[in-house]
Amino acid sequence: MLYFCIRMKNLLENISNPSDLRKLNPAQLTQLAKELRAFIIDIVATKEGHLGASLGVVEITIAIHYLFDTPNDLLVWDVGHQAYGHKILTGRKDNFHTNRQFGGIAGFPSRKESKFDAFGVGHSSTSISAALGMAIASNLKGETEKQHIAVIGDASIASGMAFEALNHAGVSNANLLIILNDNAIGIDPSVGALKEYLTKVKSDKRLAVQNNIIKALNFDYSGPIDGHNLPKVLSELKRLKSVKGPKFLHVITTKGKGLQQAEEDQVTYHAPGKFDKISGERIKKEESLYTKYQDVFGKTIVELAKQNDKIIGITPAMLTGSSLKYMMQEFPKRTFDVGIAEQHAVTLAAGMAAQGLIPFCNIYSTFLQRAYDQVIHDVALQNLPVIFCLDRAGLVGEDGATHHGVFDLAYLRCIPNLIIFAPRNEIELRNILYTAQLGLKNPIAIRYPRGKGTIIDWLKPFKKIEIGKGVQLKQGTKTAILSIGTIAKNVSEAIELSKKTDEIAHFDMRFVKPLDEKLLHTIFSEYKTIITIEDGTIKGGFGSTILEFASENNYQHKIKTIGIPDEFIEHGSISKLQHKLGLNIENLKITIENLI
Repeated sequence: MLYFCIRMKNLLENISNPSDLRKLNPAQLTQLAKELRAFIIDIVATKEGHLGASLGVVEITIAIHYLFDTPNDLLVWDVGHQAYGHKILTGRKDNFHTNRQFGGIAGFPSRKESKFDAFGVGHSSTSISAALGMAIASNLKGETEKQHIAVIGDASIASGMAFEALNHAGVSNANLLIILNDNAIGIDPSVGALKEYLTKVKSDKRLAVQNNIIKALNFDYSGPIDGHNLPKVLSELKRLKSVKGPKFLHVITTKGKGLQQAEEDQVTYHAPGKFDKISGERIKKEESLYTKYQDVFGKTIVELAKQNDKIIGITPAMLTGSSLKYMMQEFPKRTFDVGIAEQHAVTLAAGMAAQGLIPFCNIYSTFLQRAYDQVIHDVALQNLPVIFCLDRAGLVGEDGATHHGVFDLAYLRCIPNLIIFAPRNEIELRNILYTAQLGLKNPIAIRYPRGKGTIIDWLKPFKKIEIGKGVQLKQGTKTAILSIGTIAKNVSEAIELSKKTDEIAHFDMRFVKPLDEKLLHTIFSEYKTIITIEDGTIKGGFGSTILEFASENNYQHKIKTIGIPDEFIEHGSISKLQHKLGLNIENLKITIENLI
């Protein structure tokens, strides 16, 4: 009996991949679920990362790998922060402590990391489309017995892309199983009519039979079932394996399951930072005198909204992440969380602007990529003065390639009518927000980084910024450095450390579009060497803008562009990534001196 207890206590130690998992008997899986939760909590408590989502799908994760022949059967996760348990059970247990660390495993599924990661994910609502594509491919290859599973959760089902995929899948004969991990929350609580419908289904099981939305789309619908009742999950998945065509399993889970604080405060414990693995209490960080850029935005827009009743706040499911929560608290009727629906957010803002309102549409830089046509067709083409606030611009750190906001300058600057501004500090951000709501005739994109600023006393009286006007930060005799955005701080410090500091002038161009051409002509007339520095891609970015200006005006100067190279940048702390890319202070100093 004692031997059996020891074996039960150490089940996870003996599991390196799903083939080991399948050697257990079903009665042991509940114990394994406890161990897997404890393992996730133990690592994330000290290494940080996404917590609540993966804790909520432990039973689902075990059941899928136990019953299906992964990786031959293809499993796709939606919003990859659900997949920590999946990674641990598929050969990455021993190095899971490197999760999201520089040189370690990625925080999201990655095809190049493991054959068990059938599809790379980081943005939401892609799983059904990807799994359907795989299922159709299997049919065409005659692999009709292969299973294709999409696990979609954390509010992703309400996205337009998910609906598009459901619409297609329902008229296919694809061997596709969609598992809805229904926990009623993304990062913030879910919103919208679909969320309200799913809530009603939980309390009124008749809706699962009558007036069922999913059944109406030709899916074999089952559920809702308790996603933490492992025997029930196993039983239902076993049944669905033999069902042909598109099927849909509705599973009710609790985000943060197994850690009391994570269950009670699901927003905070989505990614809580470091915490005590026993008590669950978060470990307080040393108080900083500096303010996050997102909070500079959030507090400033409330201040402006008190003065201007036409101001509206819009965000696609990022109330907390963007700090638009402050405006929601003060002006709930003028603040809109539209769910994970970036395209809708942009065109909604366009409709409001067309009727004289002043919409501030706050979207992470990397997520605005998902609404590119709407920016062009619905906003810029009609020259509607929507104010885009692009949080998380530049390198974002441990979330890695799917979340780095390094393409925005390049993909936005080719759009006619659009103003593009990058503040170098909190005061500049505050002043451009003020300027933008004074009656601009064009749309404007304001990009700013993740993390804290550099100025303690940023709450200054507002000053209007002249559109298209750059500024000189330092005088010099031989070489001009042109920077954009908050990378100016690294540039300034690198110049000050240089032995050739007197030879180096520094300009903050501020606007990528329109360019301050008057200032540029002055710069090109006084300096023979021009260096551009940005925290965006150098292919088509700010540096390319300066090269084009030089070409158009027949300047024959030596011009060097420094920024993010033409490759996807992996995960790691911002400081380590900057060092690797040569954007840290010391490497910039060396590069600048060599160019001089």
